[in-house]
Amino acid sequence: MLTSRAEESYYLLDLKILLPQNSVLPTENSERTLLYMAMKNYSAISEFILLGLSIDPNIQAILFVLFFLIYLFTLMGNFLMLLVIRADSHLHMPMYFFLRQLSFLDLCHSSVTVPKMLENLLSESKTIFVESCLAQAFFVFATGGTEACLLAVMAYDRYVAISSPLLYGQVMSNQLCVGMVWGSWGLAFVDALINILLAVNLDYCEDQTLPHFSCELSSLFPLSCSDTSTNFTLLLCSSVLHFFGTFVMIVFSYVRIVSTILSISSTSGRSKAFSTCSSHLTTVILFYGSGFLSYLLPTSGSRLAMMPSLQYSVVTPMLNPLVYSLQNKEVKAAMGRMFRKYFHSLM
Repeated sequence: MLTSRAEESYYLLDLKILLPQNSVLPTENSERTLLYMAMKNYSAISEFILLGLSIDPNIQAILFVLFFLIYLFTLMGNFLMLLVIRADSHLHMPMYFFLRQLSFLDLCHSSVTVPKMLENLLSESKTIFVESCLAQAFFVFATGGTEACLLAVMAYDRYVAISSPLLYGQVMSNQLCVGMVWGSWGLAFVDALINILLAVNLDYCEDQTLPHFSCELSSLFPLSCSDTSTNFTLLLCSSVLHFFGTFVMIVFSYVRIVSTILSISSTSGRSKAFSTCSSHLTTVILFYGSGFLSYLLPTSGSRLAMMPSLQYSVVTPMLNPLVYSLQNKEVKAAMGRMFRKYFHSLM
């Protein structure tokens, strides 16, 4: 039965039927025919077309080389970080345990989006199955949510290290660190699963064009012919509670950190205390900066609107190992010891 009317559409059994402007609503006798035609069109949609960053073949070739090199550096940098932290006993501390998890997350997140983007830059079809698109959206949401929680955990770790250095090892016990990491993964995956399970039941219109280089929930909803108000509400609540909630926790931790640093009498002591947070603070700015930009920019499918997602999915995973290796003296020293040991064994 007909339930509501908009300017050019109405809902029939929870399916949005588009009508010409100023048209007359169909009668009940014609609803069955419209429903059959609508269901036939919806069931035919089995894949989306990812428009990507450019339709110019020459620009696509340049972008392929650029993003392939970025992805290669991402793999090398994060694998190197994992290897150094595991091999050097000086880095067997809570801070570097969390850093190891961050490197693994960066590997996962970039590998979810970049390979498909590289494939589409070389392919003419640029298609992705609906099921594959939903799976990609799930892992993008889950890894992004896990990283948000992990950054909040790392902020708390820095607060404990600066405010209670003598009790640091006791407070940040191995059991607590493992529990917080598992909690971060679990919370993010449950949140992503709830959103995806609700999105699986959506029907999609004849328009298969996805104005993005990857599948994200917010870009899938406009293509649906179903009522997506519940999906938007759930996604908004997830973003507010998960991402903004963790951001508030990070801000609170850094307020306490700054307060503790300012209470240190010596200038060298304040400088040393702040240097232990600089790498994490840079990572937080890169992560949440791109997130806030995605909310501020218009969601019109323009190339500019893709930039925050491109930074977070492609650029940031490459930069994080560089940030921690260049700004952290202990990591640089550990890399030096590992390379000296390796080259010494070859001679």
